[in-house]
Amino acid sequence: VWFLTLDPNTANNHLILSEENRKVTCVDKRQSYPDHPDRFDYWYQVLCRESVCGRCYWEIEWSGYVFISVSYKSISRKGWGVECVFGFNDQSWSLICSQSSYSFRHNNIKTDLPVKPTISRIGLDDDDDYIYRVGVYVDVSAGTLSFYSVSDTMSLIHTEQTTFTQPLYPG
Repeated sequence: VWFLTLDPNTANNHLILSEENRKVTCVDKRQSYPDHPDRFDYWYQVLCRESVCGRCYWEIEWSGYVFISVSYKSISRKGWGVECVFGFNDQSWSLICSQSSYSFRHNNIKTDLPVKPTISRIGLDDDDDYIYRVGVYVDVSAGTLSFYSVSDTMSLIHTEQTTFTQPLYPG
């Protein structure tokens, strides 16, 4: 088993990383992280340290409202413009997840998806809601990005066909 690790130097000040930088939690209180050129200063985003190459698959457990993304490292980090938001520019691709729906966004083009989220498990803590799981499969050379709903079974949420021109970083 290989784990992706979140890069604390990219984490917005409203995100807390835990579990050896494998879990991210959004909080109201601004954290006192040091300034860093790689940090997202406005949008509540974080990138992984590792890029994905070849054919890669990983899974994300989530609750609430999240963007599950892949991005080029060159995405802008400073300010509130669309050039900084996962899925709103040509540097990134995002599956936008809520408890009731999925949508996909790239280059600020949003596609509402007919698939509804499936609960993977119930959270263990009082503050946890339902926990959902999404699998992400990337085939860099084929230009394929696929998202799967993972529970007792695995079902395709969306596949995007594109051309990747730089290394991809999960976000």
